Amino acid sequence: MRWLRRLLRSVVALLVLALLGWLLLPRLLQPWLPPPQLILVLGGDLDREKVAAQVAGRSGLPVLVSGGSNSAYARWLFNRYGVSPSQLRLDYSARDTLGNFTTVVDRLRRQGVRHVLLVTSGDHMQRALLVGRLVAGSRGIHLTPMAVPCGSKCRPEPFGKVWGDGLRALVWVLSGLDLRQEMQNRPAER
Repeated sequence: MRWLRRLLRSVVALLVLALLGWLLLPRLLQPWLPPPQLILVLGGDLDREKVAAQVAGRSGLPVLVSGGSNSAYARWLFNRYGVSPSQLRLDYSARDTLGNFTTVVDRLRRQGVRHVLLVTSGDHMQRALLVGRLVAGSRGIHLTPMAVPCGSKCRPEPFGKVWGDGLRALVWVLSGLDLRQEMQNRPAER
């Protein structure tokens, strides 16, 4: 019984250390990071694109919209805030939050991007950061959150959805496979 208590204490200590590392590591790395090099907008809400357009217009940072509104509207919106066409990239290959990251991280790494402003809605930020820090972090890319207020539309995402996508992201980092795609492509059992 004594060994079981020791084991449980060790497991709890490891979990506490992992949680502290998860929370503190971004703050510890901040002094060594370059300033943000890109704005990454996760599609799904026009307010996200508007906030990103405002920030890009003021900062001159390039913008990558993953998913999002139709290209004609996006180009018009960003142009309205002074974002040049050469600053804006639209990518419509993602189908969900994991795809927002997996479809672009290798390209960003090849381009030397190490620090990204992540724009998404406040109620989506927890899941986006969990997935993004696993996927982008595996490529040496740091994310700084920029939550877009969602007001009365905000609904906290369910625990299972947040951690389910976190598990999918971890599996992708370790294997390159998306569990959801693998399950959808699997032939039905007879």
